[in-house]
Amino acid sequence: MSTRTDNVDLVEADVTVNVARAAMLAALVGAFAYVRFPNPVSPVEVTLQVLGVFLAGLLLGPRWGGVSLGLYLAAGAVGAPVFSGGAAGFGHLMGSTAGYLWSYPVAAALVGAIAHGGVRTVSLEDVPLWRLVAAMTVGTVVIYGMGVAGLMVVVGYGVVEAFSVGAAAFLPAELLKMAAAVGIVRSDALAVE
Repeated sequence: MSTRTDNVDLVEADVTVNVARAAMLAALVGAFAYVRFPNPVSPVEVTLQVLGVFLAGLLLGPRWGGVSLGLYLAAGAVGAPVFSGGAAGFGHLMGSTAGYLWSYPVAAALVGAIAHGGVRTVSLEDVPLWRLVAAMTVGTVVIYGMGVAGLMVVVGYGVVEAFSVGAAAFLPAELLKMAAAVGIVRSDALAVE
């Protein structure tokens, strides 16, 4: 067996760092699935998963933000307890919450693309507040649009019922998550020297 390594292409340091960051954000979204609050207008609890989606897009940009949430879905599909309340398994990607789950990589990529103004990441200090908010608003529309569509297809709800139960009841919480995301990405703790 040969041990020569002169013809081996090493992975670039940027790729290694981004894979690690993507995995960390995927784990954070999984941890956020355990943080649940009662929703006064819905029997379904509010989780912090969408905050993780926002952060993945903002901090990692469109490419790696989307990859991060793809890793999150893959981990949950193979049995890691990362879905809401510690649920796991491929069945959740086909059940009543499937629309929401499948929307996460798309939403993270869109949040990143809008916030960063394209596929290249820029310093978030240079991004105006209105663009951060616009990016997360688009992400929210994607998440709840796909989530409501999923409820209509999988559960059989009509448009009004699916929107009432699957989106309207959660929108006030999303405003708080947007504020938290802005506070996090604008904090000095994330500044890299």
